[in-house]
Amino acid sequence: MSKNCLECNEKIVGREDKKFCSDGCRNTYNNKINKDSTNYMRNVNNKLRKNYRILLALNVDGKSKTTRTKLLSKGFDFTYFTYILNTNTGNTYHFVYDQGYRLLENDYYMLVKKEF
Repeated sequence: MSKNCLECNEKIVGREDKKFCSDGCRNTYNNKINKDSTNYMRNVNNKLRKNYRILLALNVDGKSKTTRTKLLSKGFDFTYFTYILNTNTGNTYHFVYDQGYRLLENDYYMLVKKEF
């Protein structure tokens, strides 16, 4: 029984359970499957990545303070985050993956890194 490559439809030579004729075809196929399906998804993911990079750059020690003005000047968008953590003490943290922030007084923010 001969099988054909899922990407280019060429005949596959080799192992019986092989799905692709080459690493190039396997990569191309998986890139098509895993790409962001819409512009909206792509834009949201880009904003999340940008927010993450900003928090990471400002929070090198795992816990620091910054101002809202500094975050905004670097292009941070407060409407995009991955989850909210409410602590037992009543504090609310917004996280972008493992980098989080909490509003303090006078437009200061505490930046934290969550260890998993």
